[in-house]
Amino acid sequence: MAAARRKCLQSRQVGSLLFLCVSLAGAATIRYSVAEEMESGSFVANVAKDLGLEVGKLAERGARLVSEGNKLHFRLHRKTGDLFVKEKLDRESLCGKADPCVLHFEIVLVEPLQSFRAEVRVFDINDNAPIFPNKEPLLKIPESTPLGSRFPLQSAQDLDVGLNGLQNYTLSANTYFHLHTRFRSHGPKYAELVLDKPLDREVQPEVNLTITAVDGGSPPKSGTAHIRVEVLDVNDHVPLFSRLVYRAQVLEDSDNGSLVATVTATDLDEGSNKEITYSLAQNPESILQTFQIDSETGEIQLRGPLDFEAIETYDIDIQATDGGGLSAHSKVLVEVVDVNDNPPEIMVSSVSSPLPEDAPLETVVALFSIRDRDIRVGGKITCFLREDLPFAVKPTFRNSYSLVTDRGLDREEVSGYNITLVAMDTGPPSLSTETVIEVLLSDINDNPPVFQEDFYILTVRENNSPAVFIGKVHAEDLDLGENAQVTYSLLPPKSGDLSVFAYISINSDNGKLYALRTMDYEAIQNFQFVIKATDGGFPSLSSQVTVRVVVLDDNDSRPMILYPLQNGTLPCNDLVPRSAEAGYLVTKVVAVDSDSGQNSWLSYHLLKATDSGLFSVQQQNGEICTLRQISERDPMVQKLIILVQDHGQPVLSTTASLNILLVDGFSEPYLQFQDLSKHPRVNPSTKYLVISLAVLSFLFLLCVTVISSIHIYQKIKYREKITIQEHFYDDCNFPSHLIQRGAHGSLSQPCPYEMCSATGTGTGTNEFRFLKRFMPNFPFPHGTGEVKTEAGCSLPPDSDRNRSQRPEGHA
Repeated sequence: MAAARRKCLQSRQVGSLLFLCVSLAGAATIRYSVAEEMESGSFVANVAKDLGLEVGKLAERGARLVSEGNKLHFRLHRKTGDLFVKEKLDRESLCGKADPCVLHFEIVLVEPLQSFRAEVRVFDINDNAPIFPNKEPLLKIPESTPLGSRFPLQSAQDLDVGLNGLQNYTLSANTYFHLHTRFRSHGPKYAELVLDKPLDREVQPEVNLTITAVDGGSPPKSGTAHIRVEVLDVNDHVPLFSRLVYRAQVLEDSDNGSLVATVTATDLDEGSNKEITYSLAQNPESILQTFQIDSETGEIQLRGPLDFEAIETYDIDIQATDGGGLSAHSKVLVEVVDVNDNPPEIMVSSVSSPLPEDAPLETVVALFSIRDRDIRVGGKITCFLREDLPFAVKPTFRNSYSLVTDRGLDREEVSGYNITLVAMDTGPPSLSTETVIEVLLSDINDNPPVFQEDFYILTVRENNSPAVFIGKVHAEDLDLGENAQVTYSLLPPKSGDLSVFAYISINSDNGKLYALRTMDYEAIQNFQFVIKATDGGFPSLSSQVTVRVVVLDDNDSRPMILYPLQNGTLPCNDLVPRSAEAGYLVTKVVAVDSDSGQNSWLSYHLLKATDSGLFSVQQQNGEICTLRQISERDPMVQKLIILVQDHGQPVLSTTASLNILLVDGFSEPYLQFQDLSKHPRVNPSTKYLVISLAVLSFLFLLCVTVISSIHIYQKIKYREKITIQEHFYDDCNFPSHLIQRGAHGSLSQPCPYEMCSATGTGTGTNEFRFLKRFMPNFPFPHGTGEVKTEAGCSLPPDSDRNRSQRPEGHA
């Protein structure tokens, strides 16, 4: 039987032997077992296999071990899932005399968060021998001690537990005593010497014994102590305790010096043999450090702190010794009463931070567990958040909780949270503890850029330099990082017209706008376009805003004379009868200015005249009237130069030249300016032939020159030109952008006329001058200055406008 037991013990005490037993009972708790003193790196178990995970999944999910204590005794190989011993395990230093010795930890997986409870039981091996605290105890026994008297000896201390702990005592061979082993309700076995033979001090005053303590290991270990028994002279009465066993209760939070119990003993002897002294003899060191006894009164008091969670009961041996050296022993059983003196402990195993701000409800943020060492008196534990936050505490299994989201999160309002977890027991008294978990929020692109204004109006002055800065748009994005980086771009118009890209450029980084080309107010007064602001998130968000650019006018266009025509062709003659009175309307100078506002207000001035006292010019409308009645002494040909100027800054002007013929009647042709009497007479037929050929050649050259000039002028200057022949005015409609209504000093409603000549077919040389109204065609394509005119003339159907023919001699 002993051999079989020894074989079983040997099979459990191999230095590097692994004990594995996996259990998934209860709340998914994995249980393993190992022997103490295993070397660092010893294999324990394959966690991945026990969890039902594939090889490599632990590494992918970021598995790690979290210990309930401050120290982690194992390490996990994530790739293989193997669990190894991190350092050599000493069961005695880890658990002391507690049996079984269990180490608890958690296996935490992330992405998603998940935890598993695990525990490893450390089995004891026989690595400690029994030791007697006092190697040479002294016993004083009176010689009159009756047979069968018992003398308790000090207990041997063995740090091992179970079969490896203290099992038996043996005594060296002698004739006076034998050994009797006894058990304590709480504590190691102890031995008693039993007197078998009466002592005789005169025969043998001292007896030497050797006691051996043996454990149950294989092979067994032992420790010895040498007992010296001194035989005393006759003292035939020993002290007698009032009770064999005393019982007491004491609160674990009692102060040092508190009274635990009082023991009393009496002695029937007289004199010094009756004086009793009390002592805590033959007690373990833990009792001697916790309790003390008054040697005279027998009062047992606290010497050190009590901890119900460490030791619940104490078994104290009390010795009463009289003056003659006789002693008696009694027991005091002290029960420690648990009080609620330990607040709950919060152990956070994992935190998911930063947390996306668009995390759905019930997203796990953290995993934690709560432990209360005063579980018997602490009552129920409640866990809650101190502040009103968008999080909630959700229990998972016994004493384990998860922190989850219960409302929507918005990083733009709150970028992070300091979450205070509170764990409280019900007491009494109620104790609580707090732990702060910091959770940061990561940004999600959920805010589009927002422009500072709903509509932008920018101004640029015409004739600007290319690439000039004209303004800036700005949009802000409440997001963070790349999600807040705004890029600006121009959107093409819905009509498909991409001409705006030829005028405007935008800096995509800062929203600054530049004019790519020189603006011309006369070509375009304003235009608008749409700017798009896009952030850098994925998917990207954008917003749009409309920008209107207003071109400011500069006084860069000189007044243009519409009538009389200043194109270098035949001189323009106006006929005035010599019978005209003062105030007679001779003609009207018609001019326009393509500028706007004050820059287009025109005024007319008589710059030069043959006779400055004969004609006047109305400053506002350009009408030329006579100042006095024409006399016979006035020259027939009157030359006038009219100055037309605008009101811009700087002032721009132009001049118009016209000839006025003073005639006695409209029947006489006064078409030549030179003195005809100086030229000899020419044959009328030859003269008309030469005139006809010259007129035809001149008209051809004139048309070619005009067309070429207009074409070149349009390409270079981009101005709107109006090329017409001689005009009079009437009620006609010009384009509004060319002539403004109601402008001071200009014709509000001009009407063009064409002056033509025709040669009559009657007798003699006849020449007629008349006016024919015509309507010009002014198409104005957007962005160009091209102007088309309709040329040509024809005889009017009514002949009343023809004047009488002059004699051939005047031709």
